[in-house]
Amino acid sequence: MPRNVYSKINLHITWHKKQRAAVIVDATERQLHEYLQQRIRQTAHVICRALGGTADHLPLAVTVPPTLRVSDWIGQLQGASAHYINHQVANRKILGWQSGYGIMSFGTSDLPWVVGYVRNQKQHHGQGTIHQRFEQTEAVESSLKRAARGDG
Repeated sequence: MPRNVYSKINLHITWHKKQRAAVIVDATERQLHEYLQQRIRQTAHVICRALGGTADHLPLAVTVPPTLRVSDWIGQLQGASAHYINHQVANRKILGWQSGYGIMSFGTSDLPWVVGYVRNQKQHHGQGTIHQRFEQTEAVESSLKRAARGDG
């Protein structure tokens, strides 16, 4: 990246496990988070602001450079983390991610709030104080079409 570029691109990213995959808890969750943080640190100019989750999804707050191909990067994180859990931790297939994800940009002034939200996912879900826009992983149009067909 050229030295004369200034950027501050903050993203909130969420992805869900496949429906039949095991829930993400305890030691598996801890190892998954450690692995993802290591992979994120290996990506040049990416700063992991927060990593959280519940038994069925994983939210992430990051600051990324404008040169990062975000969709490719997310796919790599998903694939590598599932492979790591399935082959290095569990020695069997217990984790799979849905193919989609949700992504939203936010301003630097919102960084403390978003970091707190990501870190306290279990509490927010337990109390029903979630922010739906941060939980979405597919286009609203897609879910409305499925609902109209009776699929969802």
